Amino acid sequence: MNALSHIIEVLQHGLVLDVTIEELQFRAYVVVSEPDIDRVADFVPKEQFEQDGDVHVAAIYEEQDAREQVQDITFNMNPGDAAVFLCVNPAAYLAALEELGQAAAEPAD
Repeated sequence: MNALSHIIEVLQHGLVLDVTIEELQFRAYVVVSEPDIDRVADFVPKEQFEQDGDVHVAAIYEEQDAREQVQDITFNMNPGDAAVFLCVNPAAYLAALEELGQAAAEPAD
């Protein structure tokens, strides 16, 4: 899986990316957060939910889980969908960013 991405926005505890993996293009929200689906609305704008396309959510508990979680989510995505990766710790966050084509960067405080 060869992902290319660029940063759209810096969030308080993460990044918003436009990601391309092969033919799939999507918006990804990658944050350091507890794995609580109710937190998604804290950083995904209301407009994202109103657009065509689904919002997929995954929790990443350990850095070694990042590749599998990204692959599982993107396998089920369609163009126009968005993905949210709730990373439990900074190591998982950095691993998720790497899988999504970003060099390692610490989350913004």
